[in-house]
Amino acid sequence: MGAKLPKNQVRMETALYLPVKAFLEAAGYTVKGEIGGCDLVGLKSEGMADTDPAVVVICELKLTFNLELILQAVDRAAASDEVWIAARVSAKGKGRESDRRYRDLCRRLGIGMLGVSDLGEVSVLVSSVSPMPRTNPKRRTRLVKEHRKRAGDPALGGSTKVPIMTAYRQQALAIAAALATGPLRPRDLKETAPNAGATLRNNYYGWFEKVEKGVYALTGPGHEALEKWRAV
Repeated sequence: MGAKLPKNQVRMETALYLPVKAFLEAAGYTVKGEIGGCDLVGLKSEGMADTDPAVVVICELKLTFNLELILQAVDRAAASDEVWIAARVSAKGKGRESDRRYRDLCRRLGIGMLGVSDLGEVSVLVSSVSPMPRTNPKRRTRLVKEHRKRAGDPALGGSTKVPIMTAYRQQALAIAAALATGPLRPRDLKETAPNAGATLRNNYYGWFEKVEKGVYALTGPGHEALEKWRAV
């Protein structure tokens, strides 16, 4: 079950994100979108939050089931414990979800299939029951770290051609907001951003400048970025 998809979003991959997110959250996952190039990453942990999660699930979204979606899932499987693909189901029953060969291929690969109706209802077409070999533990670790560092869930899964609100960008914006009132030292920003010193020194976005030894101020581009992201 899920919320009915808005008419103006039915043909956007991001419209699938919230129904699929709700479906996986009901199964006990903590879900966030656009993590490490994956449309959706869900963590299910046992015990302390900073321990290795019991299950990492990745789901890729497309408007229709196609070969590219399966290829994406195969790539993501190296960094996850479960991998799913989700797409809109055809109202006329003529989509790939009705093709036995497509479903059988997903079963053989251990890829789960989720169908999303225009009403936002999510159904399991193929279960992800076969454990996929975890061949890229470093990538899995990067996904988990970004998932846990990111405050809230600021990015809709399936977004394309738009900047992603990563944990690093969130921290840089928090620093920019603090510097908007005047120059500060990294130690003044510890509560705002634990890694403020490194972020200010690296200055990846060009938002900060050193005005004297150990003191940083916000640049013009930093002010512009702050206004832009406040409006998002």
